[in-house]
Amino acid sequence: MSQTNSSSQHRAPELGLHELVFENNISQLSKKLNVKKENENFEEVRDHHGNTPLHLAVMLGHKECVQLLLKHGHEINVKNHYGWTPLQEAVSYGDRQTITSLYRFLRKQKKNSMKKQKPEIREALQALGGDFYMEMRWDFQSWIPFVSRILPSDTCHIYRSGHRIRMDSTLEDFSERRWIRGDISIIIDFAADGEPDVLLLDNKNKIYQHMKQTTVQEREASIEEEVDISMSTDIVDAAMKTKESVIESVNSGWIFTHHKAEKIGQFNADFYRISNLMLVTRKRREHLSEEDIKKNKMLRDAISKGEDAGKILDECEDSSDPERRQSLPAPEPSKITWKQYNNHRNSDPCLGRHRKEKLNTKRFEASLGMSAEFPVRLENLLPIFAALGTKAKLFSKLKDFVTLRLPSGFPVRIDIPVFPTVKAVTFPQFEFRSSIPSSMFTVPSTYKEEPSWFEKS
Repeated sequence: MSQTNSSSQHRAPELGLHELVFENNISQLSKKLNVKKENENFEEVRDHHGNTPLHLAVMLGHKECVQLLLKHGHEINVKNHYGWTPLQEAVSYGDRQTITSLYRFLRKQKKNSMKKQKPEIREALQALGGDFYMEMRWDFQSWIPFVSRILPSDTCHIYRSGHRIRMDSTLEDFSERRWIRGDISIIIDFAADGEPDVLLLDNKNKIYQHMKQTTVQEREASIEEEVDISMSTDIVDAAMKTKESVIESVNSGWIFTHHKAEKIGQFNADFYRISNLMLVTRKRREHLSEEDIKKNKMLRDAISKGEDAGKILDECEDSSDPERRQSLPAPEPSKITWKQYNNHRNSDPCLGRHRKEKLNTKRFEASLGMSAEFPVRLENLLPIFAALGTKAKLFSKLKDFVTLRLPSGFPVRIDIPVFPTVKAVTFPQFEFRSSIPSSMFTVPSTYKEEPSWFEKS
């Protein structure tokens, strides 16, 4: 008996779901999923390639398996050992119905994730102490000389009062599609149970949107747009490696050198250089046509020059209401058997479309201005930044920096040359306030509700 228990502890993960998906055995898969649901709290098992059952289902084009796994809550954004998620593999396979389903369920999972994060955010708010006001500035820069002066910058004004957060911004959106300037506010109330209450205000046009009240049609239209974009652009995985990084003081002066210090807004800061950082970027484009690749290059070039990429995009479309992207022809069915796949441990067996992958590795330096005068810690603000949802990719990089052995203080200026257009992020002001008007967290009576404006922007 003890031998059996001992051997079971070293046994490979139980891959019953994987095999049923691989064999496209719908009836047995459904039964097994229902049994697991009754037992509750089962951990998502990965095979020796890091693939979940959902990975296999999308790569093999087993659509009914995909729907069953989604219905039972299988994760969509989990990466396998090669860095790819089921959603990315679905884009590669090119079946629009499957991609749409994944995006639809991904939104549900994000909402559930936000509900689970509420205790963490409430704890972060409590750790910050009283109500406050702070500023966060984004500076954008092009690699091309003299272009930076025409690129936008944005100073975000953030207010906290109790369980409510407000952020005012002049940059509505910054993506590969177009620059959108405006005057918007995001108000989030974490008091209610369940999903946080989110209001989006367009202060220029005096309209607002209540995120919980968007219609099914508006949400579906937004999802369809996301699907179109993903089917027409590169699949990208980027990771910043910090293991070999070195942090050292920045000195200034020719003869009598001294530690570089500078005032950032209201805070005195000492500067440090982080060298030997590495950004590893992988791109896949097996799902793209030559026309897609050419258009995407034009968009990237336009952005680097500070031009409105949206104009180029509009010129590429035949009409103001372009047709949705169609599913790609299915790739050749995989000839690999389950036994061969399960024994294939030394390399990545390609189950779906033949990959066209490009790897780019870039070493770079980052600069930090650390201030001991800043009244809070970066770790306390990160959950709030994530909740606001602004520039989420860059904030994920900030989390990477938090894991480094940073000097003491708060990074009031961060120069991270990771994204070609983001030059720096600064935090020039932070102050606790005894009173912030409650009117800042309500919709003015002169504003008109237009639930569709944000979805269309």
